[in-house]
Amino acid sequence: MAPRNIHFASLLDVAQRLHAKEFSPVDLTEHMLKRIRAKDRKIKAYATVTEELARQQAKKAEQEISRGRIRGPLHGVPIAVKDLCFTRGIPTAAGMPIHANFKPRYNSTVVQRFAKSGAVLLGKLQMTEGAFSEHHPDVSPPLNPWNSAHWAGVSSSGSGAATAAGLCFASIGSDTGGSIRFPSAANGLTGLKPTWGRVSRYGIFELAASLDHIGPMCRNAADTGAVLNIIAGADKNDPTASTAPVPNYLAGLERGIRGLKFGYDPLYNRRGVDQEMRKTTEEALTVLRSMGANLRKVTFPNTDAVLDNWPAHCGIETALAHRQTYPKNKEQYGPALARLIDLGLSLSATDYQNILLTRHGFCGEVRAVFDDIDVLVVPAQGTASPTEKNVKEGRLDPKAWRAMGMSRFTSPFDFTGSPTVTMQSGFTRGGMPIAIQFVGRHFEEDLLVRAGHAYQRETDWHNEHPAI
Repeated sequence: MAPRNIHFASLLDVAQRLHAKEFSPVDLTEHMLKRIRAKDRKIKAYATVTEELARQQAKKAEQEISRGRIRGPLHGVPIAVKDLCFTRGIPTAAGMPIHANFKPRYNSTVVQRFAKSGAVLLGKLQMTEGAFSEHHPDVSPPLNPWNSAHWAGVSSSGSGAATAAGLCFASIGSDTGGSIRFPSAANGLTGLKPTWGRVSRYGIFELAASLDHIGPMCRNAADTGAVLNIIAGADKNDPTASTAPVPNYLAGLERGIRGLKFGYDPLYNRRGVDQEMRKTTEEALTVLRSMGANLRKVTFPNTDAVLDNWPAHCGIETALAHRQTYPKNKEQYGPALARLIDLGLSLSATDYQNILLTRHGFCGEVRAVFDDIDVLVVPAQGTASPTEKNVKEGRLDPKAWRAMGMSRFTSPFDFTGSPTVTMQSGFTRGGMPIAIQFVGRHFEEDLLVRAGHAYQRETDWHNEHPAI
């Protein structure tokens, strides 16, 4: 029988205990399915629970582990994926009622690699419509398990809520403007947005192809490295997936960060950032210094132009992704996604070229920042833990949304394709999770996992869990 509170354990801890035969994948899977039935009525994180598939995979994993055939660190561990990952024969709606009955004929590469690793798929996690900023009016949004009045993050809201609530041991999110990082920060998780192209997008519903990133959402940095080891790498079905070798992201965990160069821009980290977010970022720098990190002040390039351009750039690519169903079925779309696509359709080729040139120039400026540092430290977002009401009001007023600084530290790194890791760095006065972000050079996720792991050895916030 699985231990009573095992659902809040880390992925790697659970895997070690499974492989030592302290309990079986079947018992653990039944424990998790029972918890989902009991708790998800309130949290609403799952779009679909795949009980039959989970039991089949758990039984197979149990048989293999009993014979000493252990496939890797995810073997027998129950996980879940965002509902934009194609899953053969299982509804994959991407948060869109128009796709409610869509059952793919094949698995996405991410789902296929999980299956090959021996992981147990508990189900598909709820998300915003088409992975944009709001849930479709007919979809019940997942709730933040720490406090239902607070934002659960988007668009990987179900991934954030389920992992934080102990309804899976790891999940997959996607990030086009911040959608791994927002829900990781909001729900007290560790989220890794890899370099663009590090993880195949084959069999993934598109929002904006050149901005979309796929990555893990877990309880600590080491867990994200374990998941990335499974899902990263070249893919013959996705020519945009990088062929760069995939390192062992867990190999250098114990090396620490002494001597590594951590950069920070005091002005960038304070501009438009609320007091609690400023405080936690500064405290994180103090922790890093005490661990032997070499802190360096840098000047980060101005982000105003790319922030202004993000909606248009995303809108153009989203219009292309939805050309089969929009505007033909416009009445079935929610207002936010429809507005985004209409914006994209309204722009000219010269508008888009101007956006691209601005993007390329910004990318060059960011690359230059990393000439002198290994890791950049920035807040996860401008407002530490906004309420759902704050976010709804902000979306109705672009100036208010800009003042909240929610995208200032996320969207720029989707434009550059830079890898980032978001980690809990404390709690607000109201007891809500608050997070920082480490940013690295392209394909240096191993360094980010190492830095995140070192930081989490010195702090304990990531070990706290919501009382549900």
